[in-house]
Amino acid sequence: MSAGGNGGGSTGRTAAAPGGTAAAGTAATPDIDDFTRPWWDAAAEGRLLVRRCAACGRAHHYPREFCPHCWSEDVAWEQASGRAALYTWSVVHRNDLPPFGARTPYTAAVVDLAEGPRMMTEIVECAEADLRIGMELEVAFREEDGGVVVPVFRPAPDVSRRARPSGA
Repeated sequence: MSAGGNGGGSTGRTAAAPGGTAAAGTAATPDIDDFTRPWWDAAAEGRLLVRRCAACGRAHHYPREFCPHCWSEDVAWEQASGRAALYTWSVVHRNDLPPFGARTPYTAAVVDLAEGPRMMTEIVECAEADLRIGMELEVAFREEDGGVVVPVFRPAPDVSRRARPSGA
């Protein structure tokens, strides 16, 4: 999805790019099983989850049934704040896998969640020239075909205010 979008409204959801929706069986279709269903259900409700280990206290993402830091199985779902900082990104201008080809250019990124883990995602509602390592981001959610909702990130509201020249 290119920079832009519909502004997300009060739900934090962004519209899918024209022709850029995920159809069943595409590269964008997630494998949802009994273990990951809470994560996908939360995303459909506009909430981002991480897993937190009760043994060492560290959060992790992607969801696993054990802690990747201390190997404890005493892990549970926790609602994340939805805040993140941009770690790195790449603007994709060509992708032959459906539905991504219809979304080009889009910004694939890795973000540092406020809770600690890094997460692969997409940056929306931000021009390439405005991207900065460490910029503050907030989660938004985009509904794909079939009703699957995926988390994406956009600049946090206070970031866009600071980026504008005074009097703008």
